Amino acid sequence: MARYRTIGVIGGMGPAATADFLGRLVAGVNAASDTDHPRVLVDSNPHVPDRNAAALTGADSPGPALAAMGAALVAQGAQLLAMPCNAAHGWADAITAAPFVSMIDAAIAEAMAHQPRCIGVLGVGATLALDLYGRASPVPVLNGDLCVVQPAVNAIKAGDRSDAVRERLAGEAARLAAAGADVVIAACTEVPLALTQADVAVPLIDSTAALARATLAAARLPDRVQP
Repeated sequence: MARYRTIGVIGGMGPAATADFLGRLVAGVNAASDTDHPRVLVDSNPHVPDRNAAALTGADSPGPALAAMGAALVAQGAQLLAMPCNAAHGWADAITAAPFVSMIDAAIAEAMAHQPRCIGVLGVGATLALDLYGRASPVPVLNGDLCVVQPAVNAIKAGDRSDAVRERLAGEAARLAAAGADVVIAACTEVPLALTQADVAVPLIDSTAALARATLAAARLPDRVQP
């Protein structure tokens, strides 16, 4: 049976994406019983200052709220922190209370396993404005059209996972592939709630799933040596 450090989740951005991440953590454990799973502490806080407004208009920074959430989770016993929100990684440097698993690095690592010459990114305003994937990627990055992706993400946040929303995202992924992207990253945690690999002709990297896998790998403790 694998043993894990206690995981703290800085979430709520948005709540449905956080719930999806928690489901990925559960699914990612080869569990035979409840006790095979890691302990997970969650702060799902939908009132963190808006990441897009902070990056695009200079509104209140989410950094202090993220730092406080991380510190509170550690005070409750978290030994490792993860944050299922791509855009909030623009302020990840504020999270210093415990080792932090980067969603950006996890998604780039999975994208690079496909040996792409170019990566397409379906992200929202802060993610693109702060060039989070461009700064992390060793190959060129093509950003999706914010005028397509942002309204689709807003719709998903409002509970709309209709074919119309999925088709808009699929169309933008197809445009990126036609422009030279060998891999497309679903670089907003709402995107995988509507868009799947079946909708995209090139490999689609689900940043939520990538973070879940990276978090479990980082949290896993070494196996006990048998006497």
